[in-house]
Order: sequence, then C-alpha cells, then structure tokens
Amino acid sequence: MRHFVSLKDFSAEQLHELVDLSLDIKNNPQRYENALSGKYVGLIFEKPSLRTKTAFYVGALELGGKAIYYSPEEIQLGRREKISDVAATISTFIDAVVLRTFSHEALLEFVKFSSLPVINALSDLVHPTQILGDLITLKELKNDVKDLKVAYIGDGNNVCHSLIHAFSIIGGNLHIAAPKQYQPDKKIMQEAGIFAKQSCGRITLDNSPQRAAEGADVLYTDVWTSMGQEKEQQKRKKVFKNFQINDAIVSLAKKDCVVMHCLPAHRGEEITESVLNSKHSIVFLQAENRLYAAKAILVWVLKGL
Repeated sequence: MRHFVSLKDFSAEQLHELVDLSLDIKNNPQRYENALSGKYVGLIFEKPSLRTKTAFYVGALELGGKAIYYSPEEIQLGRREKISDVAATISTFIDAVVLRTFSHEALLEFVKFSSLPVINALSDLVHPTQILGDLITLKELKNDVKDLKVAYIGDGNNVCHSLIHAFSIIGGNLHIAAPKQYQPDKKIMQEAGIFAKQSCGRITLDNSPQRAAEGADVLYTDVWTSMGQEKEQQKRKKVFKNFQINDAIVSLAKKDCVVMHCLPAHRGEEITESVLNSKHSIVFLQAENRLYAAKAILVWVLKGL
C-alpha cells in the first residue's frame, strides 16, 4: 500500500518519475481515461480548498473513477468521532482518501489506522501535492530544475517545507528569505541537510529578499498569514512588509525569470498586482498543473505505476 504524505518519503528518481507521469497524463489523456475504473476516492477536507479539491475531484472522474467530498461539518475529525474510527470505517467503503487537515499529527494518526492509501492534500507541516505541481510547471518551462536558482521569499510555512524537501532531494538550488522568527522548521532543515549531501543540492537560509532574488530564475511566494493564523494577521503584516515580491525584487532576478505563487494571493501584501499580472507570472499555469499532479498521485497510489 502506498501513501502520499510527504515528499521526504521519495527518492530523486521517484520524484522525477512522478513528474514524467504527470506530463504524460497531461499530454496523452486518452491513455489514462480508464486508469481508475471502478475506484472510489474520498476527499476529507477540514480546510477550505479551491485548487486541491477541484484537482482531485475532477482528476478522479477524468481517470474513470468516482469521487466523494466530505465537508468539515460532516466528519469533524477527532471531535464527532475519533480519527482512528473514521480511518477504519472509511477503509471499508472506498479505495483511497485525500485528506486536508490542520494538524500533521492528525494526518499521521489517520494513516496509522487506515487500510487504504492516504494522500496529504495539505497539513500545517507540508503541502506535497502543491510542490509536485510546481515541479511539473518548471519542467515544462525550464526543463532541468537542477539548473535553476529558485528564490522563495516569505513565510517558512508548509509550502516552503515541501519546497525544501523537493529541492534537497533532487539536488536543486533553493534560496529562502524569511524573517528570522518565521524561518522554516529546524527538523525540516536537518532532513534537507541529509538529502542535500547525497544530491549535492543547496538550501540557503537568509533574511534578505534582495540576496535571494539576485540572479534567480524563479521567484516564489505564499501568503503571509495562512489558514488558522488569522489572529496574527496584523502582526505578520508588520513583520513581513519588506518580504514582498514587487517590481524592484523582480528587477534583481534574471530577465526571463518566472514568478510563482501557490494561491490564493493577497494582492498588495506578499505580491503586488503589477507582478502577479506581469509577463513573468505563471501562477495560473501552476494552478492548472495541480490537476495533472493529482492525477499522477492517484494513479501512483492506486495502480502502482
């Protein structure tokens, strides 16, 4: 049985295989239109979602399977019913679960008691399905991701953590600029250090957006205040005010740089309207490629390809 919980569970070869599978599904959809025939995929979401929910729901249908969506009010993991009971029960009905949860520990508990594949659709620690879609996008536009300097500017959050895992495993060059009190988790960085020794990857931590952006092929950001952190919004706006991707930051990167954002974007905060709408922005191609990443993950966990 295969789970898709964190990119740290994959080798460089496996990540490249998933990227290639995603692109093959995108370019040759007819080959996979019955890949999940007879399969049922359950989507259990504790948090709001546009791209992830749509990608897995539509992805399951276009692969010939069926999708069932459970809203936060329906299941109430750990409140209405124990996580272990939910996992054991739903395992008797369907073939795979796509789980978006606040707590990564809750996700791991679900996996422990599940007898079917579990896909992490986002937790407070990592967001691996997002980053697989990003790797697809960069492969399409820039070919060899290892040759790129990727600058992530902003909060050292779950998206940042999965970027760290991905680039340390494949041997890429990721330069992170975050305020000192909002830098990535130390354990994530320790894991990345182990991976990077094998892959010759470079993960650089900094608190200067300018140094990160200088000569970058890719500029990446995410919201300053994630879901569940709304009470910190005003404080975070002050701390992150100099960690914005704007025209001045873009001018430090390469002339053909691309700008990425996992969305939704808070225009005027972590990224300006002018940059988000510029020729450098590839955010909607990123969003589109979430579908092909989702399809590849579903095929991988259910068919073993």
